[in-house]
Parts: sequence; C-alpha cells; structure tokens
Amino acid sequence: MNRHTAIRNTHASVVSIDGDTDAFDANGDVVVLDESAITVEVNRLQAVYDSQLYARTRKAKYDLLNQDEMRYDDLVNNTTTWRDGIAAIKAAHPKP
Repeated sequence: MNRHTAIRNTHASVVSIDGDTDAFDANGDVVVLDESAITVEVNRLQAVYDSQLYARTRKAKYDLLNQDEMRYDDLVNNTTTWRDGIAAIKAAHPKP
C-alpha cells in the first residue's frame, strides 16, 4: 500500500495503478515511473508510520479502558483510577 501512495505522491498525473508497476493518467496513457523517487517516498512514508507506533499502541490500550465509567467512579469515590490508568499507559508507551 505504501508503494501506491508513494506513486501517487511522486507522480501527480497518475489516476490508476495496475499492480505495483503500471500506472496510468486520466487519458489511460502509461505514466513512466521514477523508481528512485518512489523508493525515497516509500522510505519516508514508512518512517512516518514507524514513528507513530507509540500512538497506535496507546490508542489500543485506551480503547480497552471504560473511561467514562472510570471518570464517573473517580468523581463519586474521590479516586484517581482513570488518571492513574492513563498515566500508566503513557509511561509504558512514551513518545519517542
């Protein structure tokens, strides 16, 4: 998938891609692909994706919490369960 995105990012005239090597413009004409530009863009896209691992991991952990109920219980019981849970996730998966 990164390759298709890289092709579209580096070749503005591409409107369709067949496989990983054939790209076409709006008239159906073949667009000659600059493989070196595509490789650089694929690497850039992968680096961006990799740099967000902590955020994807945090989100998955946050989704496991029943946050609304935790916040309500904290208000009623004068506790910090929700805050502590969020802090633990952030500590376990810090920003790089």
